[in-house]
Amino acid sequence: MRTCKEAERSIVKTYRKEIWARFVRGIKDYEMIQENDKIAVCISGGKDSMLMAKCFQELKRHGKMNFDLEFIVMDPGYNKENRARIEENAAFLEIPIKIFEVNLFNYVHTIQDSPCYICARMRRGHLYNIAQNLGCNKIALGHHFDDVIETILMGMIYGAQIQTMMPKLHSENFEGMELIRPMYLIKEVDIKRWCTHNELEFIRCACRFTEEDESAHISKRAEMKQLIEHFRKINPYIEYNIFKSVENVNLSTIISYKKDGQIVHFLDEYDQWEKK
Repeated sequence: MRTCKEAERSIVKTYRKEIWARFVRGIKDYEMIQENDKIAVCISGGKDSMLMAKCFQELKRHGKMNFDLEFIVMDPGYNKENRARIEENAAFLEIPIKIFEVNLFNYVHTIQDSPCYICARMRRGHLYNIAQNLGCNKIALGHHFDDVIETILMGMIYGAQIQTMMPKLHSENFEGMELIRPMYLIKEVDIKRWCTHNELEFIRCACRFTEEDESAHISKRAEMKQLIEHFRKINPYIEYNIFKSVENVNLSTIISYKKDGQIVHFLDEYDQWEKK
């Protein structure tokens, strides 16, 4: 295994274009950080959030903006092996984590309908609460570019709607809190390459369902990964095109869309065309 310093250096040297530049660009383009922010960097123990934590450390060390960080790990009921791996990786990478135990897995395990959705919602709420109690005004999650693309496709195929995973959001239930996604423009393949380059192994999905039978738990997100992989053989720019499709929306060619909770239909203004 390489050293912590080598892992840090590889972010800004070996993977400067693929990881560091995209991390900084995402923060700048979507104005994720402001002066004097206090950000709770939420670490699940997986590769994405651990790399995000290291990128934040580099940004604070070399950046020009003044902001503070808290590195929080919410333990929803990890088994002993996964908990130990998180602690070992954090120690090796010199990430000063604070662990908060919230026993969600035992509760969610009893739910039959949409347990993953409910678990995600509950975990998000606990993260906001922990962050707010630490005096933070933002939480940072490790969702990456692939997550964004998969979310767009899932919305279309299973939700019958066009929507995306936003780079930042105001919290509806925690006043003054925001969610930011600094890994928004970083591709998963480059995160994996960084891990392999530095001989790092992180936990994967530690949910109780996948622990019992990982082969039977084929998520909708996994289906989207397979679909994208298929289309990539036809068009190597498939991910980029999907991403740009939600930036280049032409409302004059949309049958209907929602704005502030209201549905706007093209027929509402259709007959006004001749009058113009």
